[in-house]
Amino acid sequence: MSNIEAAPDELTCGAGPAAGAGRVQVLEAREVPLGGVRAMSVRRTLPQRSRSLIGAWCFADHYGPDDTRESGGMAVGSHPHTGLQTVSWLFAGEIEHRDSLGSHAMVRPGELNLMTGGHGICHSEVSTPETTTLHGVQLWVALPEEHRHAARGFQHHVPPATVLDGATARVFLGTLAGETSPVETFTPLLGAELTLDPGARLSLDVDPAFEHGVLVDTGAVTFAGTPLARADLGYLDAGATTLELANTGDGPARVLVLGGPPFGEEILMWWNFVARTHEEVVAWREAWEAGSDQFGAIPEVPGAPRIPAPVLPAVRIRPRGNPTR
Repeated sequence: MSNIEAAPDELTCGAGPAAGAGRVQVLEAREVPLGGVRAMSVRRTLPQRSRSLIGAWCFADHYGPDDTRESGGMAVGSHPHTGLQTVSWLFAGEIEHRDSLGSHAMVRPGELNLMTGGHGICHSEVSTPETTTLHGVQLWVALPEEHRHAARGFQHHVPPATVLDGATARVFLGTLAGETSPVETFTPLLGAELTLDPGARLSLDVDPAFEHGVLVDTGAVTFAGTPLARADLGYLDAGATTLELANTGDGPARVLVLGGPPFGEEILMWWNFVARTHEEVVAWREAWEAGSDQFGAIPEVPGAPRIPAPVLPAVRIRPRGNPTR
């Protein structure tokens, strides 16, 4: 998905302050409108002032359930990406994906679509006419310095449902609960959907080299003893050997678990670009506006025209320092 804000901030992102050994930092979502009167809005938890990255995860938008008869659904025309991988995961609905690698695929609930836009790629995303409810997440992964100009790529994977005691897991990246995804990434990552039965308590073995985030889609849960409400993202610093989760509500609870070792690099994000310098952002914006082969091209989708780049800030944005805790 594109970050189609009309005036996106230019953010210099570092790892952020640690939450403290065994202590969960709660990141509350902010509503971000993605266009005109009938356009979707999303709940964004990454990046923000108190936490920019969880492992290499650098962007998290959570949306829906969205009644497409009122919103018009998703109609995101061709737009560019550099320096990142996009991770699309749906809970409800269906989205048609096309990219300049030549990929044409559907995004469906419980199925992973991962696209690599290292040196440059463009793609479109349009919800299908049959979709009446759209509900899911759009996640970005920052590519490390040695791989951030990687070739275009696309991977699709349908993870099996792993039945646990009181829960079901679908592991789309990395390893959890004895299940390992075959999807290739450029840094070690964890990505999984967990659905917890009412009253369920889970203790999941994890890699202590990873920091972890738990994003609540539905229900009320505790993460390492800390309550999380719907749309909250709980962050736990590296060092934990287990993740302790509990469903404290009367109905099922659904969460996403994200993780990876601390990224260790500072990145600069603007619009759909993950760069290292302001000058790179300026050059990539100009290349997109000029129709450069850097991003390739796809046929225009009816009702979803090519998206022009927003106007850059009038002044160079100074990096934000991470707050102390």
